[in-house]
Amino acid sequence: YHLISLCSSSVLWAVCYTYIFLPHQYVLLFLSDEGQVIFVYGADYGRRDSTTCSYGRHVYQVTNVHCRGPSKILHLLCIHSCNGKNSCLVSASNSVFGDPCYGTYKYLEVTYRCQFHTVACEGSVARLKCGEGQVISVYSAIYGRSDRTTCASERPQSQIHNASCSSSSDNVARSCNGKSSCSVSASNSVFGDPCFGTYKYLEVAYACHGE
Repeated sequence: YHLISLCSSSVLWAVCYTYIFLPHQYVLLFLSDEGQVIFVYGADYGRRDSTTCSYGRHVYQVTNVHCRGPSKILHLLCIHSCNGKNSCLVSASNSVFGDPCYGTYKYLEVTYRCQFHTVACEGSVARLKCGEGQVISVYSAIYGRSDRTTCASERPQSQIHNASCSSSSDNVARSCNGKSSCSVSASNSVFGDPCFGTYKYLEVAYACHGE
């Protein structure tokens, strides 16, 4: 997990893995393993302490430590900007998040993790793999269809029209957690059939951790 703080009027450049904080400018995160994407857990814009992003600021600008924007709106904005991408840009500004406390110098805090994301069309196999000395930890596995574009090539409209067909499963976690590699068949025989007549796919989010 990563927690970063970004001063007001700066720009967050989030890329999966570790980060360097450059005061009053931006946060730069370096890409680690190809194929990882961002998953935002939470975001706060305001001020919760008097020390973060306080350099060169008047005392009255950092005194209010009970200044927070609507967490649900902040979270949704960051999710829309970043989730599923391997990098993203978010401006820490009132124009993006509103002004929860006029006169207070604010900062944006984002909590996120980097995870691998793999999709296997129905009838194929999802292959999860970690590097040497690492093992799989499955965050989520969903079998069904949540959009009309994934695994849609050469499929009739009738087979991809239902985009509200999905079911979560712990089959992948049971099969793969703690292993360095794993293969799971994207099929009704493994996951059942959540929507008869719809062409489905298996979507897995996972991370690699040290043994």
